[in-house]
Amino acid sequence: MATASGPEVHRAPKGRLTAWWSKVLARNPAGLNWPRGVLVLDIALVPLLLFWAIGHEQYLLSAVFGLLFAVVADPGGSFPRRASHTALFGLIGAGLTALGFYVGAQSWGWLALVAFAVTLVAGLAAVFGAHRYAGAMLLNIWFVIALALSSGLHHDARITSYTWAQTAAWAGGTALWIAVSFLGWLIQGRPDRPPPVQEIPGDTARRKVSAPMVVYAAVRALVMFGTVALAFGLELSHGLWLPIAAIIAMKPSLEQSAIVGAQRLIGAAAGAVAAALLLLIPASEHGERLFAVERGLEVVALVLFMHAVAVRFWSYTVYTAAVAAAVLVLMDLPQPSDYQAEGYRVL
Repeated sequence: MATASGPEVHRAPKGRLTAWWSKVLARNPAGLNWPRGVLVLDIALVPLLLFWAIGHEQYLLSAVFGLLFAVVADPGGSFPRRASHTALFGLIGAGLTALGFYVGAQSWGWLALVAFAVTLVAGLAAVFGAHRYAGAMLLNIWFVIALALSSGLHHDARITSYTWAQTAAWAGGTALWIAVSFLGWLIQGRPDRPPPVQEIPGDTARRKVSAPMVVYAAVRALVMFGTVALAFGLELSHGLWLPIAAIIAMKPSLEQSAIVGAQRLIGAAAGAVAAALLLLIPASEHGERLFAVERGLEVVALVLFMHAVAVRFWSYTVYTAAVAAAVLVLMDLPQPSDYQAEGYRVL
């Protein structure tokens, strides 16, 4: 018995590591949804063509995120219910967009303090049910992205970005989804519809405030305060990815956080490499050729978002890679730089 148990003791840690690693790379065949991805691509072409026409591509990211998150937050059901819920979601998001792009131009202390407050309020939204909590998490993530985008644009003298225009772009993205939903509702005979992303919990039952809920919300808020302070207080190059990665990876349990963190690490690294390779193309171009290349890469970014939507519940690692590549491309296109800078982004 003693000799038989020896190898088992040595195999147990390896078995746990293998099981953990299989969760990191897990794929769910039922989660692959290409029609959903194609739908998002079709409607995302509208803001792309609009900003091409007016020549203000710096507002494209706000419009695309407003559209994507409105699709995810759509609760389904009758159209009036869907429209009112999406409109409220878009209104709150517009307010956070305005706040993020205004505060992004301030000192790092204000950024950290406001990020703490927004994250704390979003964490306490769990009292309104799982569906509203999921919507609050989406808005929280967008607020952090808006802070980072605002700070980056503020420090680039070549690009003019107005807070009201970024806010209008976000609101326009959510309004576009309401309009598409309305047309679909009319064409299909005005039936009740399931939510576009049925994997999002639909529970809206209120819950009592509990100590674990408050502690978790406070811990998330403190982490956001610390990561924003580090990223902007120390003026780390591309430090904006610190708070973005932290807010997405943080889960209620340590095991969940470890798995999601590993998935994001692998996916973000793959996405950063892909974006760096794509962004090397315009780094050495000029004039009309640069213009054509930038427009082509904007289409590539939307295609990456389409893939992200389609594979979100198939593989979180692949989803993270697609989102990271798309966001990096759209954020860096207004300021394509040299090969050394692109290599530093990967690091």
